[in-house]
Amino acid sequence: MPFATKFPVAKFPVQSVRATYPALDDGHAYLDGAAGTQVPQSVIDAIVSAYRTGIGNAGGAFEASHRADEIVAACRAAVADLVGGLPDGVILGPNMTTLTYRLAGALALGWGPGDEVVVSRLDHDANVRPWIQLATRAGATIRWAEVDPATGELPVEQYTNLIGERTRLVAVTAASNVLGTRPDVAAITALAHAAGALTYVDGVHATAHGPVDIAELGADFYATSAYKWSGPHIGAVIADPALLETIRPDKLASSPDTVPDRFERGTSPFADLAGVTAAVNHLATMVPGTGTRRERLLTSLSAAEAYEQELFGVLIAGLEAMPHVTLYGKPARRSATAYFTVAGRTPREVAEALAARRVNVWNGHNYAWELTGALGIRDSGGAVRVGLVHYNDHSDVDRLLKAVTRLEE
Repeated sequence: MPFATKFPVAKFPVQSVRATYPALDDGHAYLDGAAGTQVPQSVIDAIVSAYRTGIGNAGGAFEASHRADEIVAACRAAVADLVGGLPDGVILGPNMTTLTYRLAGALALGWGPGDEVVVSRLDHDANVRPWIQLATRAGATIRWAEVDPATGELPVEQYTNLIGERTRLVAVTAASNVLGTRPDVAAITALAHAAGALTYVDGVHATAHGPVDIAELGADFYATSAYKWSGPHIGAVIADPALLETIRPDKLASSPDTVPDRFERGTSPFADLAGVTAAVNHLATMVPGTGTRRERLLTSLSAAEAYEQELFGVLIAGLEAMPHVTLYGKPARRSATAYFTVAGRTPREVAEALAARRVNVWNGHNYAWELTGALGIRDSGGAVRVGLVHYNDHSDVDRLLKAVTRLEE
């Protein structure tokens, strides 16, 4: 049963939510959410307030430094609530890619010849290349989980043959950033754990589109990025603090050796971390709710997911009805993300034509390097990506469909 169906779904008040995002007043249809979202006024205010109030570096004896400490602690607690983790297990950094390289480097110190790492063709390259590069340097073997090009599914059955006693880590996405495919992560991680392997789940695309519970997913490491869910450009990896205690990353001799601090290099962007907390609070209050912040997040994001899926149904039906449009992927469960080409036009030409009508979409491989290769479209420019998020409405979708219809003329 999908996680979201466990919670009562309230009607999603899209127009009142949209009103909290100042950028949406410019008249553009922001259908580029898969590459990054706009931010609500509360996030802007939190970042401005942090700078206006005065902040120092962390760990000092004075008040401005104490404020920095409080911002970091609040950010860890907020991210933990968002995904069902523990604050002491939240590693913060500039982005998911940087943090994944950092974790890969630390984990690979324990790998050697004969060890195996499993990656998938469905994933964003940030959950593929770091593992390949670090495993190769350690002398470990890479094993590939393949995508069904016709459906965009990542069949679970293949993992029975991919995972074995020499498997050290299985990296898999919780949602494809171009097809939206949501594989059965829990089944994949269960196979990994049965073999004694760790799991690294890329939740960058998934987190924005519904409730997340890292325990239910079986994620030993869960990566996410706040700019995909209405926050600033901050990444996070969440793990059990006890697991982090067993990992020794490269660090400065003078920097803290405690968990999770030893995974965080350099001075943190404290004002942006305040914005992350504000973004989580925003997500928790999009629909009325009671209880803890975690409980309100589950309620709010369940409603947002149901709304997005209803709107996505309109989008997909409209594109499927156009003979000049080719859609890629038809997975059974997916986030609200569509990937398509238009006959006679390159993906870039389509994106430019839509931009001229103030409809924002992305084109290209979108870092789904292996997936676009498997689909046979990487070398020809990839495809056009439309990514719905909770602040999109029917007028956005209508504008897109009308604009794509005109491209047949």
